[in-house]
Amino acid sequence: MDPEPPTEPPPTDPAPPDPAPTGPVRGGPDAALSTGAVARHLGVSPTTLRSWERRYAIGPAFREDGRHRRWTPRDIARLELMCRLTAQGVPPSEAARAALGGTPGPGAVGVPRAAAGAPGGPNALPLGEVRPACRGLARAAVRLDAPAVADLLAAALAEHGLVTAWEEVLAPTLHAVGRKWASAGERYVEVEHLLSWQISAAMSRIRPVAERPRTRPLLLACAPGEQHSLPIEALTAALGERGLPVRMFGAALPADALREAVRRTGPRAVVLWAQSRTTADEALARSVAAIEWGPRGARGHPALLLAGPGWGTRGAAPRTERLFGLRSGLAVIESLAAGTSAVTGAARAAPAAYGS
Repeated sequence: MDPEPPTEPPPTDPAPPDPAPTGPVRGGPDAALSTGAVARHLGVSPTTLRSWERRYAIGPAFREDGRHRRWTPRDIARLELMCRLTAQGVPPSEAARAALGGTPGPGAVGVPRAAAGAPGGPNALPLGEVRPACRGLARAAVRLDAPAVADLLAAALAEHGLVTAWEEVLAPTLHAVGRKWASAGERYVEVEHLLSWQISAAMSRIRPVAERPRTRPLLLACAPGEQHSLPIEALTAALGERGLPVRMFGAALPADALREAVRRTGPRAVVLWAQSRTTADEALARSVAAIEWGPRGARGHPALLLAGPGWGTRGAAPRTERLFGLRSGLAVIESLAAGTSAVTGAARAAPAAYGS
């Protein structure tokens, strides 16, 4: 069954102050987590956890001095089961009742078998070994919980920085959605669209620093017909953080428009993204690499950087190189912008996944 949003969305008003604990907690406070850590693990917002506690009495058994909530493994096990049930379309009130009824026994501190899988059961995304933040983001996306997705993206970017967050949280989740979509027909398209939109919005909120003086711009665009622009949106944001002047044209830029933009701006480099072989236009790549600008006798050429799995593994044409990862690609572009190196095989140094 397709995941559905809860039929009883919890209120967004914060819970009132909680009374102090009245007794010891099995499992001990040393094993407990904060509300924020649990929210990131589950892929929900802290406000949602507090609302569930107020509405359904599915809160933590322990609080530190100062009334800070601390969630033990037993508490988290109940929440994981509730998340899994609500992702399957069970109303939150019934999910909470089932989760409370399935609480582990007094001596148990681990996760019960029913809650051990990712929320959503068979609908969970195939993630493999990833950061906990990645699992939380995937769970929120499957539930179509847009506010939680936005909160988790902001937290991942703040904690890890753009490059690490992209490579270890955002891109793995996008890949998992793509694999699930490919194996389930038309299902999960809504998950992919919601997650992509939220990632794009998060990238757009990253403010660039002042551009470096006397630096030729960098042009970033998708090949004609290519609609998948998130990887070059990530690259645009990362270059902006480094003060490099960027002109980003987004998805499906017509070939003539790209060539005209190159002639008008005289860029240091052009990054051309192609997600699939059907959009990777090698004739266009050759024509862009051959464009000249400047006065007679002092002509310049752009360095052409081909990014995305659509370009395959064939060798690049003259003045053309392949980018295989955000981190290594940034290093190549920075060296080009500084005028310290030509386009070389350095782009192949770290073949990390780059939106593939």
